[in-house]
Amino acid sequence: MIFRLSAALAALLITCGLATAQETPAAPVPSLQQTPPAAGASAAAPELVPESGIEISRPQTLPADKALPVQETPAAPLSGQEELVQAASDASAKAMKFLQDGGPSIWAIAALSVITMALILWKIWRLALIGAWSRGKAGRAVGIYERGDPAAALAIVQGRAGIRSKVVATALRTAASLPEERAREETARVAKLHLASAGSGLGALELIATIAPLLGLLGTVLGMIAAFQALQAAGSKADPALLAGGIWEALLTTAAGMAVAIPASAALTWFEAVIGRIRRDIEDSATRIFVANEPQQLKLAAE
Repeated sequence: MIFRLSAALAALLITCGLATAQETPAAPVPSLQQTPPAAGASAAAPELVPESGIEISRPQTLPADKALPVQETPAAPLSGQEELVQAASDASAKAMKFLQDGGPSIWAIAALSVITMALILWKIWRLALIGAWSRGKAGRAVGIYERGDPAAALAIVQGRAGIRSKVVATALRTAASLPEERAREETARVAKLHLASAGSGLGALELIATIAPLLGLLGTVLGMIAAFQALQAAGSKADPALLAGGIWEALLTTAAGMAVAIPASAALTWFEAVIGRIRRDIEDSATRIFVANEPQQLKLAAE
């Protein structure tokens, strides 16, 4: 009897404990709820506030209008070699665009410009080799010959590469070993030979100075034809900008042709002036030699 009462009491206690455990709520777990960001705060870091009322600290964010500016790291300066490479690349790109805009004629003008520059540099080098700007030795030799010392005069100009010295040396040798008429003829022959050699290449410069503007004009005419054809094909929807663009691209060839012809013409005039001065110096030196050798008026057939 006592055993049964004890078992019933234990069962009642267990039942009451289970019921109490089911009715008692568990400790609340703080849940985080996202609240809308305040005005001026960063949207990337929203403020989180627990339902239990406990505030959670978070990093402070500055308003958008008071944010610190981001400093960009300056690019490293280019070295001298890199600057030259960059400048050469830019110049090459501009030159290719210019050639493409100019059409076929601009390529011919570009080739003429290279030939012109090569001819001018080569001609300056050749004139420097033949002593075009040096007249001291030949003039001194002629002065010594006039004072009556042919051997010393010949020693000054013997073997020199200058055109004046060569003609003076020929005149001194022939005046001493040949009759007057044959000496004059031989001196004139040598003078003409060297003057013709000094004038080589001038014909090419003259041709370039003549045809370069004509090539530019041809390119302009072809460009204008293409521009008006495009304008006609557009019909009533023609754009004046299309015609203007075609015209200025066509005019590039005219400007390029003039840019080649002007230096070529100027160089040609300068070279002719230098060679003309050489011719006058040769004629003067040869005439003085023959006048000093024979006191009579002689005429040098230098042309």
